[in-house]
Amino acid sequence: MEKFDKLLEYGQSYWLDNLSREIITNGELENRIKNEGLRGITSNPKIFMKAISSGHIYDDQIKALAGEGKKPEEIYEALAIEDIQKACDMLRPVFDASNGEDGFVSLEVSPYLARETEKTKAEARRLYKEVNRPNCLIKIPGTKEGIPAIEEMLYEGININITLLFSIESYEAVTEAYLKALERRVEEDKPIDKIASVASFFLSRIDVLADKILHDDVILQVEGDKKIVAGNLLGETAIASAKIAYQSFEKKFSGDRWEKLASKGARVQRPLWASTSNKTDTYRDTRYVEPLIGSHTVNTMPGETIEAFKDHGRLFPNTVKKDVDDAHRVFDDLKELGVSLKDITDQLVEEGIGKFVEPFDELLKTVEEEAK
Repeated sequence: MEKFDKLLEYGQSYWLDNLSREIITNGELENRIKNEGLRGITSNPKIFMKAISSGHIYDDQIKALAGEGKKPEEIYEALAIEDIQKACDMLRPVFDASNGEDGFVSLEVSPYLARETEKTKAEARRLYKEVNRPNCLIKIPGTKEGIPAIEEMLYEGININITLLFSIESYEAVTEAYLKALERRVEEDKPIDKIASVASFFLSRIDVLADKILHDDVILQVEGDKKIVAGNLLGETAIASAKIAYQSFEKKFSGDRWEKLASKGARVQRPLWASTSNKTDTYRDTRYVEPLIGSHTVNTMPGETIEAFKDHGRLFPNTVKKDVDDAHRVFDDLKELGVSLKDITDQLVEEGIGKFVEPFDELLKTVEEEAK
């Protein structure tokens, strides 16, 4: 608890990247909230697929809903909404004590809608109404089709967690959508002090793909004696991206434009570091936590990362603002080597959509089999 208290003192909230009915009923979630300082939780179809397929806790409800004539997608939604509502209720004291800064639980729109603006809007409205909790965040991907839906939902007063952000350009587009939504509300004399949003910047997946492109034996000679060794950039791209994104965050949420909104009670749209589990054994298992601590940030961690950080995580203030010159150097060196960050992040968005669609397909199949 002391370590997470210190993390919060440094401006970062820790959220759990793993919602299931099991952790709601077995006391794990309550323990994390009361004794470990947990301040939020996220979910996605892949997490629900694992939860439903790995045990029997949902079996009776699935059969009962099937007996009512519900289709697999309707059954999944009923299960998910019940879990989201229970988690929201458990985190409501955090939400109230933080004046709506934390205590959120995220529910994602169908991954089938990642390229469907109008259908995303309709589903976000419906899910937010169904959950009927002020501390629910609806997750919408930061695709080009998702951005107008994000702006519209925020304008309508629906709290949004933007997911699948990999590039600085996409991150800046969603911060702009947030500011525009608030400005539209101000123009119509609508309150903005209750609007909340996080922008989820995915990390480890960036390194996995970038590292595949980089090779230890690639050396580029530039500008006289300067050499760029591709192997020296292994595992550097994601953290560099996050540090540069945080620079953008500080610029967006300062100055005259922001101060006008802040005077009306607006709160910043916090960067949320997602995909923070270590996917490469040779890297430190807390590498996506320690260097990215800073004011107005969230780190959503799976259980193994939480335990690693509790055990041996190093904790210093404002690490996200340190070594920024090195972050820009990483970007410059990648460019010199001919590595296109745009190609990497574009690919990651497409793969990210697929990584949510595939488990969602599997989830619906599992529900259908359990219903028989």
